Amino acid sequence: MTSDVGIEAVGGDAGRRYRELAHLGPIAQLRAGRLTRRLVQLAIGLVLYGVTLAMLIRATLGNAPWDVLHQGMAIHLPISIGTAVIVMSLVVLLLWIPLREMPGLGTIANSIVVGLVADLALSLLAAPQAMWARIALMVGGVVLNALATALYIGSQFGPGPRDGLMTGLHRRTGVSIRLVRTGIEVLVVAVGWLLGGLVGVGTVVYALAIGPLVQLMLPYCIVQLPEVSAGSRSGQTRRGRPSPRRR
Repeated sequence: MTSDVGIEAVGGDAGRRYRELAHLGPIAQLRAGRLTRRLVQLAIGLVLYGVTLAMLIRATLGNAPWDVLHQGMAIHLPISIGTAVIVMSLVVLLLWIPLREMPGLGTIANSIVVGLVADLALSLLAAPQAMWARIALMVGGVVLNALATALYIGSQFGPGPRDGLMTGLHRRTGVSIRLVRTGIEVLVVAVGWLLGGLVGVGTVVYALAIGPLVQLMLPYCIVQLPEVSAGSRSGQTRRGRPSPRRR
């Protein structure tokens, strides 16, 4: 899921306010304020993400691109799909090193919590037989997955491992985020399909819908940090007034 939305306007022209994603290191993230609200939102987002992963798999209409790979790994290795999620998250984090990406609390939590919750949800959620129920499960999984993504990114604790890989490659290569994301997802789907992961209409629906849905939801989920808000106001004040002359 992309996290390239930097600043989104909220409200009308009069008294317009801005919510923005801050670029902070791990320690600064913890010191940035509104910690309880952000931790709760992070936890809800990650748990919901793991549940939606299970929803899409149980719909059996095609997994999300990365989950095609995770399922393929689980078929050939003595591990669960959730464990495959964790293993791939750690592998992707190793790729952050040459990209000079800085993980945050949310990055580390994402690497572990999503896989554990996915395994739990898969153990509790049965695959429906009726086609209408499978379609409903797939659509609900895609929409709620977008909400989960917006929640954990908006908590301002850093991107998930796969998001950071995408944005890191974008910064290092200069290639557009859309093209980088497409290239990564085509690669993981191809490898996952060769390993036996399920590709189908759900894969296509997810790939086409998740970006616009996250773009729509993210501005309402970003927790505005006091320091960022103050910095934005002071920046606007400096731009709106002539700088004093030195004597």
